[in-house]
Amino acid sequence: MVSRPARVAMLEQLQADGVRYMFGNPGTVEQGFLDELRHFPSLEYVLALQEAVAVGMADGYARATRRPTVVQLHTGVGLGNGIGMLYQAKRGHAPLVVIAGEAGLRYDNMEAQMAADLVAMAEPVTKWATRVVDPESTLRTLRRAFKVAATPPYGPVLVVLPADAMDRPTTEEAVPVAYLDTASSPDPEVVGRAASLLAGAERPIVIAGDGVHFSGAQQELARLAQTWGAEVWGADWSEVNLSVEHPAYAGQLGHMFGENSRRVTAAADAVLIVGTYALPEVYPALDGVFAPGAPVVHIDLDTDAIAKNFPVNLGLVADPKRTLAALADALETRMSPVNRRRAEEWLGRRAAERSYELAANQQKNEAALDPLALPTTAFAQELARQLPEDAILFDEALTASPDLFRHLPPTRPGHWFQTRGGSLGVGIPGAIGAQLAHPDKVVVGFTGDGGSMYTVQALWTAARYNIGAKFVICNNGSYKLLEDNIEQYWRSVDVPAHDHPEIFDLSRPAIDFTALAKSLGVPAVRVDKPGQAGAAVAEALGTPGPFLIDLVTGRGREE
Repeated sequence: MVSRPARVAMLEQLQADGVRYMFGNPGTVEQGFLDELRHFPSLEYVLALQEAVAVGMADGYARATRRPTVVQLHTGVGLGNGIGMLYQAKRGHAPLVVIAGEAGLRYDNMEAQMAADLVAMAEPVTKWATRVVDPESTLRTLRRAFKVAATPPYGPVLVVLPADAMDRPTTEEAVPVAYLDTASSPDPEVVGRAASLLAGAERPIVIAGDGVHFSGAQQELARLAQTWGAEVWGADWSEVNLSVEHPAYAGQLGHMFGENSRRVTAAADAVLIVGTYALPEVYPALDGVFAPGAPVVHIDLDTDAIAKNFPVNLGLVADPKRTLAALADALETRMSPVNRRRAEEWLGRRAAERSYELAANQQKNEAALDPLALPTTAFAQELARQLPEDAILFDEALTASPDLFRHLPPTRPGHWFQTRGGSLGVGIPGAIGAQLAHPDKVVVGFTGDGGSMYTVQALWTAARYNIGAKFVICNNGSYKLLEDNIEQYWRSVDVPAHDHPEIFDLSRPAIDFTALAKSLGVPAVRVDKPGQAGAAVAEALGTPGPFLIDLVTGRGREE
């Protein structure tokens, strides 16, 4: 192979792997390889005004494509700005390959300006973090990074690129990454053991997470639940792992307090966990999660997830899609006639209940609106009416999500992404990334007034590149989620209800989101009355480029 600077070889490697975009914010220590981008027209640099925006856009793109996505951050200060969003990417299993420059190996002992241990900084929020110390290992290291990011469980990795190493020559050949086939099937005998543990259940449940989505196992999960007669509860669920309109779908387990989850999990006499771990709340239950004697079977490609926090009777490291299909077959042969009849009757009742609920919701949706009401319901109705069926929704609406998605139910895999990990601000940049991944589809990103202000600079990027995502800021003039959570906290520790902390209020001064959006190059309108919803949605969808709607969903303290 012809010798050339490692900074050039690195870009050849990205080109060999078909990388389309590099999301980033440039800095001086990366200027060598960034300057070479002019020779690689197939690799487009998407400029963000802050590193959290760059990571958020890459997160949306990676989740929408399920392909490794490249992010460029600027040494220790830029990596520091992106850490919160990298945590989001790790919890959301976004396969990001983060490259961060630094001044050079020769300066290691100088404690120079901006110097930091980037690998140590990134280790808590990445699957793997490393540093190139020899230019002849640059491409080998990059290929490993791509492979690690794209091997279940997917997640972000970091490769640190010292400038002096990038300026030295390498003869490594740029060849495509060899990705792993993880569609493994479990041993039939082990599947039979799992079925025997579960077959006699009268109150079974499935706890499912995004490993179902990554495996493409939605149909297999639905069939398993129907065969077994089991409710499906979500945990670490931010994709469409099962349509919310399916009779078996029961809802999400608690995000904040484990006690809420335990009321569901401890009532089951058999539990199947698939594609997640037990259990990912902020304040998880420490014991008593499963009923005494209830068998627990866990299926995942993530070896760390199985029996992570609580013992299981049987763990299967295998592809959820193939394993759920085999387990459903095995249950059909091992369930007694009584249990098969119970499952059939349960499914019939659930289907009838769900049909009634959907019909009742439809009637409610068609009822006349109070003209003085806040416009959330009217807006959701209009959006549901005007959006094409294949629209993609990126949801960071948080407390507004239940009202919105009652009218926009997540039913179609790959067309709904929800924030995960607790890092605010992914809604706007995530929608931009999803739009770049699917330029032929309508993409709508939802966020809150508080969350939007973490990454509102992303609107500038959408305008610069004419990325036609639509953005909805659900504006209630407060950190409403904190208000809801503190009320639950008061109840849990027997504190009498009182006024919310003043620091949760965002209404003083009020943020003019339409003016802010327009200053960043994005047209915008405000919707604060139900009658404005239809025209606002039509204008947004009729605008070729990006568009923002400031949707008033509540009032701040001044109201």
